[in-house]
Amino acid sequence: MITKAELDILIALRNNNNREWFTEHKKEFQQHEKKAKVFFQEIYDELGKQDSIEKMQVFRIYRDVRFSKDKSPYKSHFSVGFTRTKPLLRGGYYLHIEPGASFVGGGFWDPNAEDLNRIRKEFEVDDQEIRAIISDPTFKAFFGTLEGEELKTAPKGFDKTHPAIDLIRKKQYLISRRFTDKEVTSPDFKKEVLATFQAMRPFFDYMSEVLSTNLNGEPLY
Repeated sequence: MITKAELDILIALRNNNNREWFTEHKKEFQQHEKKAKVFFQEIYDELGKQDSIEKMQVFRIYRDVRFSKDKSPYKSHFSVGFTRTKPLLRGGYYLHIEPGASFVGGGFWDPNAEDLNRIRKEFEVDDQEIRAIISDPTFKAFFGTLEGEELKTAPKGFDKTHPAIDLIRKKQYLISRRFTDKEVTSPDFKKEVLATFQAMRPFFDYMSEVLSTNLNGEPLY
């Protein structure tokens, strides 16, 4: 399980985000990072029993600062992503452990132009099924609402007065559930992460069906 010690080392890194401090404390940090990776592997093993996962990606602690105004060299969180097996299964799971800002997320972070247009076209034709999913009591209890960046107006080729324009103008389709530090360090945290991933499945499975068929519902693969 994730303990207070893992959160404490991340707090220390956040407060001393420089190469000198990190070099001095690297061995200690790597011990806690290893514990986080073991936890991530356990999540992966359990998630594979309920879904088909193509890959797990544990994100490195080093930041890419080439195009960022923030030149801090390190991230102050542990994180991992799990990708469902394409092309029939779509959507990605994400776990982010950060003191005061931990969350489980998932969805479609950066859909390519073809997939994004296909999703928008689906909502243009019929938005009833997606609205039923995101208004379901279980979905709302876990995630509240559908998140993601969106355009200020309608995408090119779409009517800005369309009843589903709130969904059509989105550029991302994301959901998330926040966790307190107390919840993260609880013995039940792994179970809650997996339950949260499970609650994403109706959304993922619907979007997978959309992205693996054409507008007539005919399979693409």
